[in-house]
Amino acid sequence: MVEPAAVSMAERRSPAAAFAARFEAASAGGGLRLAEIPFLSQVNLRVDPKSPAAERIGTAIGVPLPMEPGTAAGGGDLEVLWLGPDEWLVVGPDGAAPGLVERLAEAAAGEHVSVVDVSAQRTTLVVAGDRARDVLAHGCALDLHSRVFGPGRVAQTTLARAGVVLAAGEDGFRLLVRSSFAAYVAEWLLDASVEYVTSPAGEADPA
Repeated sequence: MVEPAAVSMAERRSPAAAFAARFEAASAGGGLRLAEIPFLSQVNLRVDPKSPAAERIGTAIGVPLPMEPGTAAGGGDLEVLWLGPDEWLVVGPDGAAPGLVERLAEAAAGEHVSVVDVSAQRTTLVVAGDRARDVLAHGCALDLHSRVFGPGRVAQTTLARAGVVLAAGEDGFRLLVRSSFAAYVAEWLLDASVEYVTSPAGEADPA
């Protein structure tokens, strides 16, 4: 999983910053972890997968573009998510977008390739722990069983009618959600997780 870079919250405020304390409280029992990874670099890439540029791009960023539908590939501090037959999302740490755009454009070498910095378009919410799949199942139609949608799988889907990019990792799920829907999805996650939140004594929270 891509880890967030250090950020100054005095300078920037992430779309789900107001939910940090509530996420922490919901995560206290250990069976579930909710969090936001703010300000990740995200670059949308469109390129013909059969073109020489696709291979050059993978070499340039050190991560071959995943060609199997609904999969992700990672290397170093980057991750590449398959979004469509000729579309990928390159995800990296805070501040990496300008350099990524430059490297991708150089690797394209004049071929018909679209490279767009969409970092401000989405934020990333984390749903992890033993109860993560249970929480998401309340509002996602995908079969999230680990044998079907396990680590390395990616899908564009809806969660509680909000469009998200859902990525499964070894330690849970990441939801890449549009910034304008971040508060709605965060509130929904907290509501859906109520029955799985435990008190310090280890009993289900009656609230």
